Amino acid sequence: MATEDEFTKEVCLETDMQDGEMREVEMNEQKVLLVKINGSFSAVGSKCTHYGAPLIKGALIGHRVRCPWHGACFNVKTGDIEDYPGLDSLPCFKVKVENGKVLVTANKLALENSKRVKTMTPRDPHCSSTVLILGGGPAGLVCAETLRQEGYLGKIILATKEDNLPYDRTKLSKAMNMKTESILLRPGDFFAAHDIEVWTDKEAVAVNTSKKMVKFKDGSVQQYDQLLIATGSRPNKLKCSGADLENVLLLRTPDDANKIHELSSKKNVLILGSSFIGMEVAAYLSDKAASVCVVGSSKVPFQAVLGSDIGSAVMKMLEEHGVKFYMENTIKELKGQNGKVKEAILKSGTVLPVDVVVTGIGVAPESAFLSGSGIHLDSKGFIIVDKHMQTNIQGVFAAGDVASFPLSLMNSKRVSIGHWQLALAQGRSAALNMLKRKEVFNSVPFFWTSLLGKSIRYAGYGEGFTEIIMKGNPKEMKFLAFYIREENVVAVSSMNFDPAVARIAEILASGKQISKAEAQSSEEDKWLKHF
Repeated sequence: MATEDEFTKEVCLETDMQDGEMREVEMNEQKVLLVKINGSFSAVGSKCTHYGAPLIKGALIGHRVRCPWHGACFNVKTGDIEDYPGLDSLPCFKVKVENGKVLVTANKLALENSKRVKTMTPRDPHCSSTVLILGGGPAGLVCAETLRQEGYLGKIILATKEDNLPYDRTKLSKAMNMKTESILLRPGDFFAAHDIEVWTDKEAVAVNTSKKMVKFKDGSVQQYDQLLIATGSRPNKLKCSGADLENVLLLRTPDDANKIHELSSKKNVLILGSSFIGMEVAAYLSDKAASVCVVGSSKVPFQAVLGSDIGSAVMKMLEEHGVKFYMENTIKELKGQNGKVKEAILKSGTVLPVDVVVTGIGVAPESAFLSGSGIHLDSKGFIIVDKHMQTNIQGVFAAGDVASFPLSLMNSKRVSIGHWQLALAQGRSAALNMLKRKEVFNSVPFFWTSLLGKSIRYAGYGEGFTEIIMKGNPKEMKFLAFYIREENVVAVSSMNFDPAVARIAEILASGKQISKAEAQSSEEDKWLKHF
């Protein structure tokens, strides 16, 4: 029987829905996602817990639905989040069939909230075990939360060199005037409620793995039983004459974003770098700065990742909003006046008036403090981990941008990928393996970019692709691109083609391959649904 806070409603007939079908049904003026699989019904919240995308427009394969916007995955039987981004699970509602009628029982509060935080185990003060997490980004946060969700009773310390609680870094280049409080992933009282200690302004400077001890910049030390290193990456600095002038800026923190926003108003802005951060900053400033110039090393933006056709279309779109491009170029010298940047001289000889320079020329792993620790790094400084996210030192794990890991999608080829979604997933995997669950990390890379109200979605790992099979037309801002290597699809990108990328990500996650011939087929709708 339904309790006082619950009510039951007939939402359809048993015969109204086919197997593998999703349907939104209304409950108390709220929408619920009803799903039928193998003759059995289930009902969960209808909106992705990340940014609220309607899951009815997503991809349902097996018992999970993948968000059409950014790829988060939810189990439609339990509502639990199974892949990221986002942190929370979906509310789950009772369903029963009586006399051919489908009845859903819902809790009014759960209907209104649309998100469900998994139950977390409180710390046992008698448990002396300590997990120390270095880094306050997505990997560190999810690791801490997963430990509590999975019953860990010891102390959890999350130490970050930043002065902020964990926040959504993906928003910094898309909405640069946001205040930190508005992009926090969790409010401060969340950590207190779940016995997670957060130390801000706490930078690790050395790790002694034999003594299981971390030394911090302020001189303090902390013992650990298990350690997660999730220190992320740092932006590469511009190296040329004049690079140390005022208003030559990097984008890493909310303060950085706010400063760029404030200084750029009605000013001449030069952005060095035509990849995702640079292009998002250019798009954001296009209606705020007096002028925006992008200087990039490739022929068109995104060329190495998305291909020339998509890069050309995006460049044209930004040009139509006043952004000027100086491609196959770089900054040779910056000149200033009264200590502030005033002029940029490009390699081509072009001289540009500038008031602000934003540098977006890649990142490097934040791992120098591991020198002498015995933790193995690769030639670029990334921390080498195994399929369980563990380093060569027992009990020491790494996750996120700082890690070099075996990607199952590529037959366990070792890669370093700075995607928000992967960092979240790796944090969860590390936590489970701290608890001896023998969890093999397996997630399909999924990222997105937003430019002037247009979104590009991408899934897979396309490095070294030799061919692109294009459906639609990038010039018309509607396309689905398949990236081919060795006669198979290794990645896909799209604009205005949902939920194709989400569905293909699910196919790749299942271990199945999509052939070049299937990608070339004029009936992709059929084979996509067949999978």
